[in-house]
Amino acid sequence: MNRIVVTGAAGRMGSQIVSAVLDARDLKMGGATERKGHPSFGKDIGELIGRGKVGVLLTDRLEAVLPGASAMIDFTTPEGTIEHLGPAAENKVPAVIGTTGFSKDQLEEIRRTSEKIPIVLAPNMSVGVNVLLKVLAVAAKALGDNYDVEIVEMHHRLKKDAPSGTAIRLAQVVAEALGRDLEKAARYERHGVMEERAAQEIGIQTLRGGDVVGDHMVIFAGPGERLEFIHRAHSRGNFARGAILAARWLFGRPPGLYDMQDVLGLKQ
Repeated sequence: MNRIVVTGAAGRMGSQIVSAVLDARDLKMGGATERKGHPSFGKDIGELIGRGKVGVLLTDRLEAVLPGASAMIDFTTPEGTIEHLGPAAENKVPAVIGTTGFSKDQLEEIRRTSEKIPIVLAPNMSVGVNVLLKVLAVAAKALGDNYDVEIVEMHHRLKKDAPSGTAIRLAQVVAEALGRDLEKAARYERHGVMEERAAQEIGIQTLRGGDVVGDHMVIFAGPGERLEFIHRAHSRGNFARGAILAARWLFGRPPGLYDMQDVLGLKQ
């Protein structure tokens, strides 16, 4: 049976992933880790998330639980993920990364590590969001420059990175389809007296509040009509299920950097 190691296992997302592993008949928990100094070290991860004892104790010693693991699933912080990739590469353990907010240097480090182990890196593991990414590329090419593009995202009040990694990826897909440089086209805020909206602009707006899991809207506003694509995440469970799907897909894959479009067979 394939063993899965979950980092950040006691957190909001980590606990969902642990539950998804426990629910899978073909998988078992191979390790559960948290940041150093976490107050629940030594406790059974199953009991911590309300599932009863599973025989896996929470630890900060990732290197001790990785040997023999089939995959590591990491939804932590950019710094934490980079730190975890070292032991994963040393032990030849594939990695599923759902962390967002990476710097360019950190993304380059992930790319270099993918030369040693297979990695699925995606800002959103939801099947629905990844279908949306595919649809957006088609829509943007068909609508072209006659339609203004605006992206709005909303998340819970505790989310640290803004815009969300998903919103940025949505914008990247649209920009690529329209042949635009996102660094030049992106407009992240508007206030005061402004000039007329630039034709090549891609607006990306961020909302934060309450306990919203994740809402994303992409608007194509053209002459006489408006087309809107909306995805709303009702729970973190869909992200966890996507991560499990990605982990299964990685078993036996060669080193390389993959995304959920690869996992779902959406790439042409």
